[in-house]
Amino acid sequence: MTNETPSAAELDAADPLAPVRSRFSLPEGVIYLDGNSLGALPVGLAERLDQVIRHEWGNRLIRSWNEANWYELPRHVGDRIAPLLGVGAGEVVVGDSTSVSLFRVLAAAVRLRPDRQIVVTERGNFPTDLYILEGLRQLMPDLEIRFWNEGESPEDSLRGAGVLMLTHVDYRTGRIRDMRGLSTAAHEAGALTVWDLSHSTGILDLDIDRDGADFAIGCGYKYLNGGPGAPSFTWVSPELVKVAEQPLSGWFGHKDPFAFVPDFEAASGIQRFLTGTQQVLSLAALDEALNVWEGVSMREVRKKSVMQTERFIAGVERSCSGYGLALLSPRASGERGGQVSFTHDEGYRIMQALISRGVIGDFRAPNILRFGFSPLYVSFADIDRAVEILAEILRTETWRQPQFAAKRTVT
Repeated sequence: MTNETPSAAELDAADPLAPVRSRFSLPEGVIYLDGNSLGALPVGLAERLDQVIRHEWGNRLIRSWNEANWYELPRHVGDRIAPLLGVGAGEVVVGDSTSVSLFRVLAAAVRLRPDRQIVVTERGNFPTDLYILEGLRQLMPDLEIRFWNEGESPEDSLRGAGVLMLTHVDYRTGRIRDMRGLSTAAHEAGALTVWDLSHSTGILDLDIDRDGADFAIGCGYKYLNGGPGAPSFTWVSPELVKVAEQPLSGWFGHKDPFAFVPDFEAASGIQRFLTGTQQVLSLAALDEALNVWEGVSMREVRKKSVMQTERFIAGVERSCSGYGLALLSPRASGERGGQVSFTHDEGYRIMQALISRGVIGDFRAPNILRFGFSPLYVSFADIDRAVEILAEILRTETWRQPQFAAKRTVT
């Protein structure tokens, strides 16, 4: 470091979020830079699940639907996520996978524009979002999918469209889409907006209602640290939730589920976007994980995230120059979310070598090394050490060892 650049020790000592690191159970000797795929384990979460399993389920059995408020968990957890989205209590519900939640809101949005059966999206969108859209088209043969390519005028693609469906932060590059600008363009064209916030929630300072979202979904297992397969959340703007109809009209979305009447009548508000019996264990885990956000400022999270990604980029480009790495993420911090991606022809093998040294990031085909920085538990010292190890692996060509070429199912 130059004399003008603070040391990692100085930055960590001045970091207002540094104490939050103690709220996580982190493996000794591991630098975890994959929180954008799966967040770390919060302290107390295992004990909460033990309580749910042994006492609430094991001892109290079905009585816990009332006694432990299992029935209220989808809305209770939604209310805890709402401030991270910049929206109010009673506007968010939690349950099912991100893909299922996307199907529900996408279908609801399309139904609200019956005379404009065109959905605009990016060809490079997260694949499951495209798969869900294609599945919806199979059920609605008149539905047209129109691809918008970055760099083109969105007004051209939106002409005659009913829905704009985008991911707020690109999963490969970390590029932040202009939610306010694109939502404004969509609304001016007569379209509704559906936003996937999976790589935004818990890392960006969001205000999605102000910025023009009509529908939004996102997962609970990345920056929210709810555990593998944690349920997703759904938000619908207060104006549209009164009239939106989702196709998976299960009993938990009914106005009176325990009346057991044969005809469906949707519940009021966001509860109508529930479907069947919810996953109590997963909801309890996510509920416990959200305790780590108590007293945490999203402005501080975003500020630290920018500092960390900038430091990592500068360190890699200084220490790893000449070894074939190329920055894929936006260089401008205002356009970059909480991850940094580099490309390399041998990206998979390099990432496996890093993981063997305790620096855990991930790989995305065809050649992307992806590093996610969760400001709640990643220190500046972690970043500097990760850069040192990456430089050593490149310099010594450790990645050429045969074991690092073996492809794993999950990358």
